Amino acid sequence: MPANPTDRRDFLKTSLLATAAVAAGSSGQAAGPAPAARELYELRAYRLRPDTDRRLLDGYLEKAFIPALHARGIAAVGAFTEPEAKDGPAVWVLIPHPSFESVATIDAHLNTDAAVRSAAGDYFTATSKDRPAYDRIDSWLLLAFAGLPQLAVPALKRQGAKRIFEMRTYDSFNEVKALKKVEMFNAGEIELMQQLNMSPVFYGQALVGRDLPHLTYMLCSQDRETHKKSWEAFFAHPVWLKLKNDPQYADTVSKVTSRFLEPLPYSEI
Repeated sequence: MPANPTDRRDFLKTSLLATAAVAAGSSGQAAGPAPAARELYELRAYRLRPDTDRRLLDGYLEKAFIPALHARGIAAVGAFTEPEAKDGPAVWVLIPHPSFESVATIDAHLNTDAAVRSAAGDYFTATSKDRPAYDRIDSWLLLAFAGLPQLAVPALKRQGAKRIFEMRTYDSFNEVKALKKVEMFNAGEIELMQQLNMSPVFYGQALVGRDLPHLTYMLCSQDRETHKKSWEAFFAHPVWLKLKNDPQYADTVSKVTSRFLEPLPYSEI
């Protein structure tokens, strides 16, 4: 491992780019530089204690964190709660990044910015180790799929309508199977979901984080009943049936985790 900070940053950037190149070539074609249009996503889970006063975290995200991201060229930041939390209460935050450099430097920029700390209000000053604004932060770095290289803000959000989200994570039992599942989405699943108005928001291959290898994606609908009917149409569709029965895509998923999320008032997705 390189010894000095500059070399470590270069090493990390090179390693991540190499991983992205492998993912880009998973369809069997010669691997090359990852297309510039493919975004990176940081997916955060701010884990909360049962007695946490969430107003501190909400105020920080709404008034300091998200505006600071905007000032640095990052738009459409998502913020969600999980009413039926599988791993305890949390606030989920989705941050689209244009580059690895953005991922590597954004926290250092924000945490040393006097304007951000001022806008944060009591977030940094009214908490202690006994009553923190959150317990811990889980974080994953995802690479957008070629089939949806940039985050898509749902039409329901643009219309100011009520909406719910399903975030699905597919674990694979080895790296090759994980890449084949990404390929399967790019081969027709994404397009079919778009055709059936399932409103895909993003698809991301996890590059960094716990529980690798896996992928995560998010869908949007006006309510759960409508969403359920969309899934029924998907599973009955000839395109899905053909992909499902293609031997090359057998056993690509070992576990599916589904979370239903609700957008916070300040969410931009």
